[in-house]
Amino acid sequence: MMKKTITTILTVVSMLTFSNCAQQAGIYGQNNTTRGAATGAAVGALAGGVIGNQSDSTGEGILLGAALGGLTGGVIGNQQDKAQAAAAGYSR
Repeated sequence: MMKKTITTILTVVSMLTFSNCAQQAGIYGQNNTTRGAATGAAVGALAGGVIGNQSDSTGEGILLGAALGGLTGGVIGNQQDKAQAAAAGYSR
């Protein structure tokens, strides 16, 4: 029971941290990298929670899903930013 409580607390803190980073970036102009990382983390957390729930590891699934989703979304968004910069004639 204690492990589940700690995992839940860590999950909530992690999700609040991710959402705060995404909001701060929006103040200065959100690019595809930031948007992709935030969206990937949210979708990954949802998928990880569903998958983790099947093995009684919901918290761990959420954390792992958010991390992998955020990383994947950030990489995809970065590639989109590079493509847009190249199309506009800027090198990045």
